[in-house]
Amino acid sequence: MFLRKIKPFLYLGVFYLIISLIIRTIFFFHPITTASFGFFEVIKVLLIGLVNDIFVFILASSLLALYFLFLSNSKYRKPYGYIILGALVLFFLYIWLVPNNIFKQYGGSVMEIALVFVGIKTLFFGLMLFLPTQRIKIRNTLYFTTLFLYVLLIIFNGVSEYFFYNEFGVRYNFIAVDYLIYTNEVIGNIMESYPVIPLFSAIMIVTLTITWFIYKKTKDELLELPDFKQKMVLLGSFMVLCALSALAIPSLMQIRSDNVFADEIEANGIPKFYWAFTHNELDYFQFYPQINQQQAEKNFLSQYPQHTLSRAVAAEQPEMKKNVVLISIESLSADFMEHYGNTQKITPFLDSLADRSLMFTNLYATGNRTVRGLEALTLCIPPTAGESIIKRDDNKNKFTTGSVFKSKGYDVKFLYGGYSYFDNMQDFFQGNGYDIVDRNNFKPEEITFANVWGVADEDMAKKAIQVMNAEAKSGKPFFNHWMTVSNHRPFTYPDGRIDIPGTAKSREGGVKYTDYSLKLFFDMAKKQDWYKNTVFVIIADHCASSAGKTELPMDKYRIPAMIFSEGFIEPQKFNALMSQIDLMPTLFGLLNFSYQSKFLGQDVFRQEFQPKAYVATYQDLGLIKDGRLTIISPVKKVKQYSLELEKSDLAPEFKLYYDENLLKKPDQKLVDDAVAAYQSTSYWLKTKQLNR
Repeated sequence: MFLRKIKPFLYLGVFYLIISLIIRTIFFFHPITTASFGFFEVIKVLLIGLVNDIFVFILASSLLALYFLFLSNSKYRKPYGYIILGALVLFFLYIWLVPNNIFKQYGGSVMEIALVFVGIKTLFFGLMLFLPTQRIKIRNTLYFTTLFLYVLLIIFNGVSEYFFYNEFGVRYNFIAVDYLIYTNEVIGNIMESYPVIPLFSAIMIVTLTITWFIYKKTKDELLELPDFKQKMVLLGSFMVLCALSALAIPSLMQIRSDNVFADEIEANGIPKFYWAFTHNELDYFQFYPQINQQQAEKNFLSQYPQHTLSRAVAAEQPEMKKNVVLISIESLSADFMEHYGNTQKITPFLDSLADRSLMFTNLYATGNRTVRGLEALTLCIPPTAGESIIKRDDNKNKFTTGSVFKSKGYDVKFLYGGYSYFDNMQDFFQGNGYDIVDRNNFKPEEITFANVWGVADEDMAKKAIQVMNAEAKSGKPFFNHWMTVSNHRPFTYPDGRIDIPGTAKSREGGVKYTDYSLKLFFDMAKKQDWYKNTVFVIIADHCASSAGKTELPMDKYRIPAMIFSEGFIEPQKFNALMSQIDLMPTLFGLLNFSYQSKFLGQDVFRQEFQPKAYVATYQDLGLIKDGRLTIISPVKKVKQYSLELEKSDLAPEFKLYYDENLLKKPDQKLVDDAVAAYQSTSYWLKTKQLNR
C-alpha cells in the first residue's frame, strides 16, 4: 500500500532526474565549457550530480507531501465541514477587509497572493462540501493542477538553468538572485532576446503531455485515501528523508575539484540559488584566510609613501580645473578591439581614439558585473567578498571619486540611459552626493529607440551633450560619469546606424553600435565650447563573460581603458600591469590635484607605484602580481597559478591569453599580499574607515 501511495513522488522524481541529466549532458558539450573531462571524471560528476538531485527533489516535494497529507473525506462530514468552511471564509474576509492585517504588513504583493490562495481554497472546499457527487472530479482536477505546476516548475527550472549557463558559464549565483528581484528588466530582456512564443509553447506542450501521463498513471491512488495511522507513517518517513537531505546538500556543495566546470556541472542550481539568496555578503573574517590585523594593514599600506590609510596627496604643479567625462562602457572586453587582435572591425572609433590617447594596455577589471566596475571607478578600492558595496545597505557617505571633485568645486553627476533604481545605483550615487540623470529625465520626443535596459546609447549621448552644455553655462567645472547600456543582451538598437542590423541581436552588433554612439558623442562634443577644456576617460565596466578554465581566467578580466584630451594628454601607451581602481587616482595625478586620499588604488605614474591587479568573483578574490595569480576563497582556501603568455603575433602589450598553471607550493609572500589587501579592505569597510 505504501509503495502505491508514493507513486506520484516516484514519477515526478524520475522525471526531475531525467531533466537534470539532460541539462548536465548539454553542459558537458556546451561551447562555453572549455575544460576537458576524463572518463572517470565524467562518471564522478554524474554520480555526485545524481545524489545532489535526489536530495534536492526530496526537499522540493515537501509541498506535494503537505497536499497529500490534507487529502481527506472525513473533513467534509457534519459539522466539521461547515466549521472549516466558516473558518476559511472568515480568514478570507480578514485578509480582504482588515487594513493592517499581517499579510499587508509584509508589503509588496504578499497580501494579494494570500488573498488569491485562500480565496481559491475556500471556493473549492465549498464546492466539495456542497457537491459530494462531484467530489472525485473536483479532487482530480486539483490533483492534475498540482502535478501540472510541479512539472512546469521542473521544466522551467531546467530551461532557466540552461539560459543562465549559456550566459555566464555557471549555475545560479548572485546574478540569478538579482534577476529575481529586478523582474521587469529580466522579463523584458528575455522577451527581447529569445523567441518567447515558440519557447513557451513548447514548454506548455511538454508540460501538459508529461502531466497527463503521470496523472493517468497515479490518479486511482486518490480513490482510497490512507487513514490517519498510515499518514503518520508516511509523514514520519518523509520527515526523516527531508532531514537527511538538509544535512547532505551543504556537504555536497563543499565538494570541489581543480576543474571549475566539473564543480558547476555536478552541482544543482536550486541549493546554489538558495545559498546566494541567503549569503548576499560573505563575512571575510569567517570564510577567508587571515593574518594578524595590524600586520595585514602594515603590509598593505607599505606600498604608499605615507604608511597610513588617510594620506595627503600633494601635487608639485598648479591644479587644472578641467571638466572630466568618465564613460564606463557596458561589457567591453579587450578582445573586441583590433589592438588586441580582433579582426571583425567592430570598434573602429575606439581603436582610432586609443591611438590618440593615453592608453592603458594592461588593465584588469575588478569583477564581472556592472556594479563591480562602478564600485571600482567610484571608490577605487579592491573588491570584497559577496555583493558589491553599491548593493549593500552601508553604501553611503563613502570617500569617492565624486567627493574629490566636489571638494574642488565641480558639479558631479551620474548619467545612465536606464532607470537608475536598477542594481541600487540610484541609492548609491545619490547617497554619495551625485546628481542623477537617467531615463526619467527624457522627454518622449528625445527617445528614438529603447529596450528594457534603457534608451539607446545615441539618445543618451545627445542627452549628455545637453546636460554638459547646461553645466558649462554655470561657470563651474563638471564631472560626469556616463554608464552605457546598449552592449547588453538583447543587443537591440536602431537600424541603419551600422552594417549589422539591430534585429540580428548579436553581441558584435551591440559592441559596434556602442562604438558608433561614442563617435556620435565625440562629434557633437567637438562643436561645444567646453570640449578643449575637457578630459575624457573611457573604460569598460567588465568583460562580456567570465567563464573560463579556472576560477579567475585572466582574459575574462582584461579591459580597454584610455584617457583622451586634445592638446593636454600626449598619445602614449602605458604597458605596466594595473587595476581598474588605479585609473581615477592616475587622472587626479594628471590634473595635479592635491587632496587627502583614502583611495586604495594608485597613481601609476608615481615612483612608488607597484604593478598589480585585483580580480574577483563574488567569492574568489584574486591578486595578479609578479607573474602569479593568487586566489583566496571560502573556506580559507588558497591557490596560486603561474602565468605564462600564450604565443601570438601580437605585440607583447596586447597579448591577452595566459596559461594558468597551478603551483603545488605557492609563493607565501604573494599569498600574504593577497590576504593583507582583502582583509584590510574588508576590515576598513566594516569599521567605516572608508567613509568621508
